[in-house]
Amino acid sequence: MMQTDVKAGYVSATATVFNGRTRFKGLVVTPGSATGTVVVRDGGASGTTLFSTTTLANGTPFAFTVPGEGAVCATDLHVTVTGTATTATVFYG
Repeated sequence: MMQTDVKAGYVSATATVFNGRTRFKGLVVTPGSATGTVVVRDGGASGTTLFSTTTLANGTPFAFTVPGEGAVCATDLHVTVTGTATTATVFYG
């Protein structure tokens, strides 16, 4: 089993967290003051969806961990965050 260092990226809007091949390991979502969404994709804003969730306004922060070695992102790790003040810390490596 091959291990790599786990890195983190913080997003509060649409962004490419890592440009290149990597593995999506998980994330921590902090809901904002309005209902929002967090979508993790491989291949930019129109790429393959790896994870998607809806957040409640003023909801409780929550974490999601991808089992095993994580999900492969062959192109890039792209995250879209919507909702006023909703943020996500994305783990990859």
